[in-house]
Amino acid sequence: MSVETRNGKLIRVYDAEILQIEPWGKNSLRVRASSRGEIDELRAGALLPPVPSAPVLTAHGDEGSIRNGGITATVYGGGRIRFSNSDGKVILEERWRTRGIRGETFNATEVRGREIHPHAGGSFRITARFEAHDGERIFGMGQYQDGRLDLKGCVLELAQRNSQASVPFFLSSHGYGFLWNNPAIGRATFASNMTELVAEVSTELDYWVTAGDTPARIEEQYAAVTGTVPLMPDFATGFWQCKLRYRTQEELLEVAREYKKRGLPISVIVADFFHWPLQGDWKFDPRWWPDPEAMVRELKEMGIELMVSIWPTVDKRSENYGTMLEKGYLVRADRGIRTTMDFMGNTVFYDPTHPGARDFVWQKAKKNYFDKGIKLFWLDVAEPEYSTYEFDLYRCHEGSVMELGNMYPLRYAQTFYDGLKAAGEKNIISLVRCAWAGSQRYGALVWSGDITCTWDSFRRQLVAGLNMGIAGIPWWTTDIGGFEGGDPEDPAYRELLIRWFQWGAFCPVFRLHGFREHPDGYKPAGSSLGESSDQVFSGGPNEVWSYGEEAYAILTKYLLLRERMRPYVARLMKEAHEKGTPVMRPLFYDFAADARSWDAADQYMFGPDLLVAPVLSPGAHERSVYLPEGAEWKDARTGKKWHGGQTITVDAPLDVIPVFLRGETALRLFE
Repeated sequence: MSVETRNGKLIRVYDAEILQIEPWGKNSLRVRASSRGEIDELRAGALLPPVPSAPVLTAHGDEGSIRNGGITATVYGGGRIRFSNSDGKVILEERWRTRGIRGETFNATEVRGREIHPHAGGSFRITARFEAHDGERIFGMGQYQDGRLDLKGCVLELAQRNSQASVPFFLSSHGYGFLWNNPAIGRATFASNMTELVAEVSTELDYWVTAGDTPARIEEQYAAVTGTVPLMPDFATGFWQCKLRYRTQEELLEVAREYKKRGLPISVIVADFFHWPLQGDWKFDPRWWPDPEAMVRELKEMGIELMVSIWPTVDKRSENYGTMLEKGYLVRADRGIRTTMDFMGNTVFYDPTHPGARDFVWQKAKKNYFDKGIKLFWLDVAEPEYSTYEFDLYRCHEGSVMELGNMYPLRYAQTFYDGLKAAGEKNIISLVRCAWAGSQRYGALVWSGDITCTWDSFRRQLVAGLNMGIAGIPWWTTDIGGFEGGDPEDPAYRELLIRWFQWGAFCPVFRLHGFREHPDGYKPAGSSLGESSDQVFSGGPNEVWSYGEEAYAILTKYLLLRERMRPYVARLMKEAHEKGTPVMRPLFYDFAADARSWDAADQYMFGPDLLVAPVLSPGAHERSVYLPEGAEWKDARTGKKWHGGQTITVDAPLDVIPVFLRGETALRLFE
């Protein structure tokens, strides 16, 4: 066995394994290992090309080290890796339990810190194991519907599902950040005795580690190597209106006109799914949307942008199915019938890992939407949502879904980002239902999927959004009020909707959406439209005036509050663009020195100056709030002041969400 330095990298070759460690960004290292005799240098995963650096390397026999700024990796004792920071503190180390390691108590279990286990016929199962630290807290990893902010003690599936987004970067309270740079289906376990990450089908072990003395520094170093969001366009910081679904051009326009008639701010309105003849046609059905150019023109005159829904599904009856099948632009099934989703027709997903497929879909969207003045796209079903989540059944151009399936939403977002950029657009934003590491650089605004209309779901979305921000996805939102269900006439649901709407005003994007119940079933009462427009349900009303006079007054209050706050939101979006800073983040992001801030999971910072404490339980008219140590705080509504480092109880009547200003912040939120 031997460790050597080569071209600024630390390399160890032993038996079939080659281990390679190299600098990759400030205070950061990339670690790869292969049992194929070489490292695949073309395999980027989520990482951008590195900026050249000058690491300090040593090698002697079977030991060596590589230092890049404030992080050092040491290889020793039969191939083990240990990471330490600039103070010499060990922040992460592989977990080995093997006999024959110098300086280690005899251990016959033979459990290794990394395993590359071959599958019959090719490829490997990759496992990485690391020692656990007492008291360590783990945050990030994307969006899971478990309601846990601190992920220590959790087992997470590394797979994309509706309302679940696997973004495998985590930030540790022990002073490091870690990216599992592998889009394979797998598992992450943050146990009390070890951390373990598994890729079920892959070719190499590949991860990235960074060291930092604050969460902000770790986050910024991660953003530098995976990319930041574009600069959010000004209009996107306002209010977005949509429902399931506006069935005709005139119905959508009437809603937009009503907002303007009432003097209510609105920035975006959405034409949701099945405005098309068939899935995969990617165009308006002219019977119900006869003049898109005129619609876009009228909306723009009102200061409103139109967003249209895109699905990746191609109906076998679609005009595009035959061509896409012939050219290999569709996801394949390794066995059985080639139908990947059976919602409202037998459909197959387009394959965004194929460059030709990305261009084909964009060209259809350009002709039928962009050239008519539409520049905003809602990329739905982005996981994608297989009718059966049998990941080993499906295969893409770049490989099997078991090997790279988690990258689907990234390539989906890239389809429209690349197309819009080539068409001359700059500040690109697409609403996407899922993400993987790096999706942010393709303008992905992620929302939390088809969630239920319950208080429990509401609470789970808060921590999901905070962990998405830590995972590097700063543009995030929910369906205000939940997606599935909700009776606009029910007083209990109106309370939930009001509390969710208040919180939505303090989310990165402020967006009302949902599939509301309706006394006449799925269709609006009195509908006289033909059968074709009724091919799929539409749901009940979901505008701010749909929930009674009391709710309308409160929702209007928060529409106007968001308008007053938009310059502040624009500043936060600039920071997200420049440094990758999460717009909404846990208290510890800004108050890492305050131990209690690491435990707060039901309140958060909206930028550096606003502490938001949403009311998350029915019937509550007060709540306790922890004010972090290291700052003075002022109630944004009453002006009352407190010292940090204490828990207070504040009034929270139905029309109030507790919000606190940091220090001398001069934001005017409440009239």
